[in-house]
Amino acid sequence: MSRPYACVKPVVAVLMRLFFRVEVKNPEHVPLAGAVLLVANHSSLLDPPLVGGVLPRQLSFLAKAELFRIPLFGPLIRRLNARPVRREGPDPGALRMALRVLEEDGALLIFPEGTRGAEGVLRPAKAGAGMLAVKSGAPVVPVYISGSGRAWPRGQRLFRPAKVTVAFGPPLRFDGGRRAEGHRRTQYETASRAMMAAIARLKDSAAADGTRVVVRAAGRRGAGAPPPEASL
Repeated sequence: MSRPYACVKPVVAVLMRLFFRVEVKNPEHVPLAGAVLLVANHSSLLDPPLVGGVLPRQLSFLAKAELFRIPLFGPLIRRLNARPVRREGPDPGALRMALRVLEEDGALLIFPEGTRGAEGVLRPAKAGAGMLAVKSGAPVVPVYISGSGRAWPRGQRLFRPAKVTVAFGPPLRFDGGRRAEGHRRTQYETASRAMMAAIARLKDSAAADGTRVVVRAAGRRGAGAPPPEASL
């Protein structure tokens, strides 16, 4: 783990738990060593530090190129393993960099949707996410982040305290192999859809867990309530 990352991560982890009461589910799905591609939904600027702060290993990130032009902030995130990616059209340089991270047995976090969206709304993935998964052959761990879009939604200048949950799912595998160009494109799109389907399952599981909590709480209140008066 690089020195800047090792110095900043504990501070970020404490702040995330303090302001957002971060709950982590099934982090054991992320291997402690070897190449792994983490794919997450994206609702907030908080998403990269939220995922990075709850895992014991160092992550690399892809972030929109505009962030790297911000004085002080751009150099900082670069030292914390963020790398720029253009949102308009293909970016072969970003793809090569991402593949290099995985070839060197690193952990890479990407957001298949490409940009931030509304809290709880999953959008179709870009084909580039599937291309990276297929070309690298690395295990793909889906991640669902709940609550970050309420804590710091798009368009809001400052964050606000809110409960956030980061859930990890079982790894997916996409075998590349040698295929014709048309078949490869289909394979990339299929892989991207499979990623979002896995993230959607994590979202559904989180919603079901929330429903069970509400039902249990209602049951406890009901058990302690006084019996109704008998009617005459």
